[in-house]
Amino acid sequence: MSSNSNYYCSLLKICTETRNHIQAKKIHCHITKTIRDPETFLLNNLVNAYSKLGDLTYARYVFDKIPRPNLFSWNTILFTYSKSGNLSDMNYIFNRMPKRDGVSWNSLISGYASRGLVTEAVKGYNSMLRDGVDNLNRITFSIMLILSSSQGCVDLGRQIHGQIVKFGFGSYVFVGCPLMDMYSKAVLVYDAKRVFDETPERNVVMYNTMITGLLRCGMVEDSKYLFHSIQEKDSISWTTMITGLTQNGLYREAIDFFREMRIECVAMDQFTFGSMLTACGGLMALEEGKQVHAFVIRTNHKDNVFVSSALVDMYCKCKSITSAEAVFKRMTHKNVVSWTALLVGYGQNGYSEEAVRIFCDMQRNGINPDYYTLGSVISSCANLASLEEGTQFHGQAIVSALFSFQTVSNALVTLYGKCGSLEDATRLFNEMNFRDEVSWTALLSGYSQFGKANETIDFFQRMLDHGLKPDGVTFVGVLSACSRAGLVEKGYQYFESMVKEHGIMPVVDHYTCMIDLLSRAGRLEEARRFINKMPFPPDPIGWSTLLSSCRLHGNLEIGKWAAASLQELEPHNPGGYILLASIYAAKGKWDNVAELRKGMRKKGVRKEAGCSWIKYKGKVHIFSADDQTSPFSDQLYAELDKLNHRMIEEGYVPDTSSVLHNVEDSEKIKMLNYHSERLAIAFGLIFIPPGLPIRVVKNLRVCGDCHNATKYISKITQREILVRDAVRFHLFEDGTCSCGDFW
Repeated sequence: MSSNSNYYCSLLKICTETRNHIQAKKIHCHITKTIRDPETFLLNNLVNAYSKLGDLTYARYVFDKIPRPNLFSWNTILFTYSKSGNLSDMNYIFNRMPKRDGVSWNSLISGYASRGLVTEAVKGYNSMLRDGVDNLNRITFSIMLILSSSQGCVDLGRQIHGQIVKFGFGSYVFVGCPLMDMYSKAVLVYDAKRVFDETPERNVVMYNTMITGLLRCGMVEDSKYLFHSIQEKDSISWTTMITGLTQNGLYREAIDFFREMRIECVAMDQFTFGSMLTACGGLMALEEGKQVHAFVIRTNHKDNVFVSSALVDMYCKCKSITSAEAVFKRMTHKNVVSWTALLVGYGQNGYSEEAVRIFCDMQRNGINPDYYTLGSVISSCANLASLEEGTQFHGQAIVSALFSFQTVSNALVTLYGKCGSLEDATRLFNEMNFRDEVSWTALLSGYSQFGKANETIDFFQRMLDHGLKPDGVTFVGVLSACSRAGLVEKGYQYFESMVKEHGIMPVVDHYTCMIDLLSRAGRLEEARRFINKMPFPPDPIGWSTLLSSCRLHGNLEIGKWAAASLQELEPHNPGGYILLASIYAAKGKWDNVAELRKGMRKKGVRKEAGCSWIKYKGKVHIFSADDQTSPFSDQLYAELDKLNHRMIEEGYVPDTSSVLHNVEDSEKIKMLNYHSERLAIAFGLIFIPPGLPIRVVKNLRVCGDCHNATKYISKITQREILVRDAVRFHLFEDGTCSCGDFW
């Protein structure tokens, strides 16, 4: 071997290490010009360099120019095709080889295994055995075990294990680690433990693999014992424990291990910080999360995209959106995980419009969404009842071939269900190749939300008949359906079955459903007794539900109790004051109304100005009560006056109890006629073509009179009107509302 060859080989090695493709070609050109007959050794190095740089064309070109390729030459080009997944050329080269060794067979098997082709990999392995067991080595067994693990082929893994013992490879750590990993992934942790115990010489890698397997199977105490038995722990040992504890929901213990790791001065990497930030987010431990953030900065990990994305996620889970945005803006490099972390954070914190905006920004920045990102933005559209944007994302899901992912298809069923398009939701559900519990719950909740009580209950029974296990969200839908249908006894049965039959402990949402169930039925005393027996007090929604029912049934005594409880929880929320004032006003107790108003002013509680909006041709049109700012005001008021006359002819009587002012009834009626939601509905009637639903959003609770008027409008015009207010969705059709006149 000449000194020139050595020199060029050294240069090629530098090119591969620095990923300098252009320089490698220049060296190749120089070799061609200066060396008439390059040695096979040098040409092999050229093939190897092009292979590592991912240039298959030049690697093959150089290989074909080798006059007398040796076994290393053949193995190099074979490995190139194997690694790249070019299986046809891999087979061609393999079949042309005049001689093969263990490296050749491993390249062939690895090519199939990396593509998950179990049958072909097994055939290659068996052919290797027939060619001679001398070809077998620890890499062969490692490849086959990793394949068995990734494809869930436990029986194949067991057969390979038998041959490992048969051919005397059982003592190799390199083989023992993937063997333990295969068993633990198949939840055969005791088999993994036996492999561990039977390996005579165990290094820290083997300990770490066993700890990972134990934590994967939830055997936390065993993993701790094994961890503490390691003589020389490395950073992976600590990170494995922190990650495993986090994945098992033991966030506080993960944080404790992190603190110990710091005391021991063990180096931390991106995975350590990622798991720690997940633990802080799971506990909503904002202060501890900030401390980790400070440590990230001190250890120069702040520019790591993995760590920065975890920081965004942690701040979002701790409801510190401003901090999440600050971290996101400072990131020098953002990937789809970074964008998704902020998008999901917006959605989880009620900023659905911001979630949609960040999704559009992400695409403008050239980042393609994955299935999780797309599912999340569709869920945000569902929360906004924004069918127009949601259907655009539906189209994107089809074009990008992401529709087949369960997360995306479930989000679409939820979208159409929440937007009142139950036919589309049902069609999508029926077209799904696979339906899980979330799929069934999404459609069930859609039926429930829009008052389809019988369909909801029937669908729930079908879900059980299919052997699917309902969760807490499923029961919220079922109990809500019972409430809307007035099925009090059936609701009690479902509520009790949660624990007795399904092992689900009711949370505050389920108790709120029961309060709603009793309140709707007018059984207010029973609702009060139910509340007094609850293991914890109702949340603001529960008290508002009871108070709203007291307004409907005119029960001042329980109404005052509910209002006082609501004001204690949310002293600056005007909702409780206004609902109680409505009860007083309906009974003509204007002094009490005035006293309530005085109390609100004293506490600094202000009623938010009501407004409603409707989207038309991509533009949002916003209206307030008695709004004269719209360029279409004359048309809108004329439309409402025309509708008002027709409504009165149909039997509509204005409900002036919604007006909390002690003025003449004629003045009250005038104040009701031009509420913001009516102006938005009038706009929809004028501009949105017949046959299409009118979709309106209001920032406050719809008043009783507007709710009643909208029922009449839907009947007179034969239009479907969907109104999302601060309380719930209302679908008005042919004179009825999906809420059953209770909201």
